[in-house]
Amino acid sequence: MSAIDLFAGAGGFSLAAYNAGLNVLAAIEFDESAAKTYKANLVQRLGVPTNLIRQDILQINPNELREGLGLLQGELQLILGGPPCQGFSSHRIKNSGVDDPRNQLLLRYFDFVEEFRPQAFLVENVTGLLWPRHADYLNKFKQLAKDHGYDIKFCGVINAKDYGVPQNRKRVFILGIRNDVVQDYVVFPPAKTHFSPSSEEVELRGFPSWKTASSVFEPCPPDILEKYINDYFLKKTSITRDDADRLLNELEFGEPINQDDPCNFHMTPTIQSLEKYRATPLNGSREDAGEEFRLPCHSKDYGGHKDVYGRMFIHLPANTITTGCHNPSKGRFVHPWKNHGITLRHAARIQTFPDDFVFTGTSTSQAKQVGNAVPVQLGVILINSILNALN
Repeated sequence: MSAIDLFAGAGGFSLAAYNAGLNVLAAIEFDESAAKTYKANLVQRLGVPTNLIRQDILQINPNELREGLGLLQGELQLILGGPPCQGFSSHRIKNSGVDDPRNQLLLRYFDFVEEFRPQAFLVENVTGLLWPRHADYLNKFKQLAKDHGYDIKFCGVINAKDYGVPQNRKRVFILGIRNDVVQDYVVFPPAKTHFSPSSEEVELRGFPSWKTASSVFEPCPPDILEKYINDYFLKKTSITRDDADRLLNELEFGEPINQDDPCNFHMTPTIQSLEKYRATPLNGSREDAGEEFRLPCHSKDYGGHKDVYGRMFIHLPANTITTGCHNPSKGRFVHPWKNHGITLRHAARIQTFPDDFVFTGTSTSQAKQVGNAVPVQLGVILINSILNALN
């Protein structure tokens, strides 16, 4: 069983495919640092037989690639890939991003589907792809699939937290199956494996609840847990002391990060930022730090994005890991109880990369690689679901 990975990034989708038992024959990634990370971890450390191509995908001839891999049309099982999503980002206001040239890369993806004619393809992108302003691109992609003999079996949002990833991460996935392939056994998306702690599935049927952000952090000191109870749960929620005790005592924590881990670093806070973190209570946001820490760019009636400079919630799935995950000014990326941002390793763990997966490049580049990746564990579950159907 084999696959190719377009827009491969640091290799999250490829690692998932490898873990699912696929041979990733080729991977295309234009960014130099991401390609170096891919090569170091997959090609060199794991020894995968991947032809890693660091080149602009617009300059690659799909026919030459297929013939160079020695594949006939229809031989490949799966094409994976997440075309760059900035043009579809929901952060863009009004019609911003509609004419972003990167949007065309979604259609470029299909040039490779047309040439290789795999049994299936799987696209990952941000939820903004489903916004009406981008309907022309999505509809054209769907029409291309139909015209070339593919059935779109799923085009919708999947949340990583529903599959054991400790992160509230919603992304669009598009699954296409070639219409000469038996499709009676296609179940996509696969059944959820994790649920809200208060759901019937957890309380009555015994399913596991969503994994919490605590699972990627070192064990929390007892005195800090007591502060969580007194300063947060008893003051800001309606749960009882007994329930708070039970919730915190049942939290899953991870292993301490190896001090020699190259990804065990965080942004060094300025004196002003350090004061702000010290003033931010457990599970608190920027607003909780006090009026003196109000950002200059926020007017009296506009509070801005409340999550920036916020502490990561310890008892919930983490907020979405983005390309700015190394910078507390970009989101709720302050350590749950320490006065600095989360480390890159924490972010990678939230994306379910193993600790022996080491990112390369500048801190900004590494954060970008982590934030752009498909969570490895989610990728394994989705790919296995497809392979089970194809088999």
